[in-house]
Amino acid sequence: MDEKSYYSRLLIALLMVLCFGVIVLQYICPTSDCQLLHLASLSSRLGSRAPGDRMNGAGAGDPYSSEDGALVRFVPRFNFTTKDLNRAVDFNIKGDDVIVFLHIQKTGGTTFGRHLVRNIQLERPCECHAGQKKCTCYRPGKRDTWLFSRFSTGWTCGLHADWTELTNCVPSYMSNRESQERRGIPRNYYYITILRDPVWRYLSEWRHVQRGATWKASKHICDGRLPTLTELPSCYTGDDWSGCSLEEFMACPYNLANNRQTRMLADLSLVGCYNLSIMSESQRWVMLLESAKRNLRNMAFFGLTEYQRKTQYLFEQTFRLAFIAPFTQLNGTRAASVEVEPETQRRIRELNHWDVELYEYARDLFLQRFQYARQQERREARQRRLQERRKLRAKVKPWWGVTGKAVFKPTKEPSMTEQYPAFSEENQADTGQKLESETEGQVEDNWLEEDDNETILDYLENVEQWR
Repeated sequence: MDEKSYYSRLLIALLMVLCFGVIVLQYICPTSDCQLLHLASLSSRLGSRAPGDRMNGAGAGDPYSSEDGALVRFVPRFNFTTKDLNRAVDFNIKGDDVIVFLHIQKTGGTTFGRHLVRNIQLERPCECHAGQKKCTCYRPGKRDTWLFSRFSTGWTCGLHADWTELTNCVPSYMSNRESQERRGIPRNYYYITILRDPVWRYLSEWRHVQRGATWKASKHICDGRLPTLTELPSCYTGDDWSGCSLEEFMACPYNLANNRQTRMLADLSLVGCYNLSIMSESQRWVMLLESAKRNLRNMAFFGLTEYQRKTQYLFEQTFRLAFIAPFTQLNGTRAASVEVEPETQRRIRELNHWDVELYEYARDLFLQRFQYARQQERREARQRRLQERRKLRAKVKPWWGVTGKAVFKPTKEPSMTEQYPAFSEENQADTGQKLESETEGQVEDNWLEEDDNETILDYLENVEQWR
């Protein structure tokens, strides 16, 4: 037998075995279920993640779980109250409420600002025209704006106005825009902002300044006056600082890029505004940091550039407003393209020491708020399902011949003296209410078990749809 004939017979034998295996497979599992089961098994081993998603251990189908995997590694450091975590507000867009956006340089605020005027589902959407930087964001049925931001009212209180400027400027500006009869009507102002990792924000600002940005139009008004040149010297002598190196940018002691986020979120009146002679530098920054944390905590909302989807979710939960298109996480910024040595990054962190502390605090609060909002959402969903089952149960009772009476039989009735040794009239009333609520809970559980026959429930739902 020649070698060629041998390989031919071997190939035929392998093909016959393959065909036999296909026939057996089709006989045992004639549909595509086997393939689906295999894919499901593979998906479970991969943690139900799509190709390219990072492994984070979060539940399947969660659109927020793939974003950095932050919640898996997140260990809360700060203790916040329920008031700090629950930021849902009763924003009345048809009334007199106003959202005020505090836009800090190079935090992604321009992108978020465009979302506010172009990407929210509104009864009366903002009117944005090509070639115009500002949009008209009127309330339904009124010629009154509900949004104070760069893309709606412009830089009315100064270019990149900080917290100190906005809280003094916005109320008077909005009052002056009103008619005489409406002046004096109280408004609710909901301040919002976006923060960013201090190192990347600093590098992004340097690249922006390197291209010629100056922000000379910024007013820096504090306690009703502008800072003097002595209080706020310039880092450059020409028209701008274009072409400056990173070393030059870091070397200027008057550079407002240093700890910019802390300064812009703090109440500068507490430290004498820009007068550095009132107190020591360390004392000044300690007070500014605490003020920034307090203001950030009390703001209606703040987001983080590094968590776009979570930022979108928390804004929607806070104001009960929905975005049309989802936010996208863009990592290809100009700052990300800068190659920075570890030693340089360490120096930048030292220059922005207070911003680093503020960002760690903000990130902790942000992720705790996200967890709290998700828990609230799940709790409300369970409550809705329970109400739907109650409604359906009310239809089941007369149809299934149930009288509607449930008898509660405790497994063991403890003696009053054994369980509650000392009783006052007030304790007896509280205990009675507690037992009554527990009784209702067990009756409810019994009804849920009785209603567990999904065939009957589905049939009754279909009957209701046919009527």
